[in-house]
Amino acid sequence: MANVAVTVDLVIFTVRGGALHVLLIERGKEPFLGQAALPGGFVRDETLDEAAQRELFEETGVDGRELHLEQLRAYGDQRRDPRGRVVTVAYLALGADLPLPVAGTDAARAQWTPVADVLSGLVRPAFDHGAILRDGLERARSQLEHTTVAAAFCREPFTVGDLRGIYEAVWGLPLDPSNFRRKVTRAEGFLEATGERRFPEVGRPAALYRRGPAVMLMPPLLRSAAALGENRLSGVG
Repeated sequence: MANVAVTVDLVIFTVRGGALHVLLIERGKEPFLGQAALPGGFVRDETLDEAAQRELFEETGVDGRELHLEQLRAYGDQRRDPRGRVVTVAYLALGADLPLPVAGTDAARAQWTPVADVLSGLVRPAFDHGAILRDGLERARSQLEHTTVAAAFCREPFTVGDLRGIYEAVWGLPLDPSNFRRKVTRAEGFLEATGERRFPEVGRPAALYRRGPAVMLMPPLLRSAAALGENRLSGVG
C-alpha cells in the first residue's frame, strides 16, 4: 500500500474595506514555488485541530484562537499534489477585521486577497486550493442563512448596518436596509442591544448591539431566488 500523507489547509475569510478577503500565502518552495496558496502544511504528531492552529500561526502570524474555526471537508484526489498521495483536511475560519498577516516558515509572503480576484481567475491558487476556497465560500454563505456566525465578522459593539455589510460582502449582493433590520432584530437570540448608540458625523445615531446567545438563526435569513440568480449571472458563487 502506498504511503499517504495528511495535511491541513485553511480557508480564512475576513471583511476589509467592505469586501470579502481570503488569506493567501506565496509559496516559498516547490511545488508551485512563488504561486498563491492557502496556508497549511503537513500534520505532525498532533491532532488535526492542533495542526491547523500551528500552521496558521507559523505561516501567517494569525492566532487561530481568535477565529471561528471549523472543519470544512477532506480532499483526497490522487492527482491533487505532485509530491505523491496527499489527503488534506480543510478548515474554514471567520474573523472580524483581522490584522495584516506576517509570513513565516515556508511562506515567502502572506496577504489578504479579495475573494473576487480568485473567483474571476485573476489569482489562480496552487494545488486544488481554488476549489477548496469555493467550497469554503459556499459553506460560509450557507452558514449566514442558518446560523448567527455573521456576528463573528463584527467587532463588538456593532450596528445593524455593520452586520448588513457583512452579509452583503459574503453573499455578494445588496440587501434592503429596512427589511434586513426587521429580520435580524426579530430573530430570537441573534442580537442583544447594549443600550448605547454610535453618533456618526453625518446621519442619525445608530443603536449598538452585541452577539446574542443563539447559535442557530430562527427564523433563517435565506437568500432569495432572485439573489441567487444574480450571483450566477455575475459569476460569483
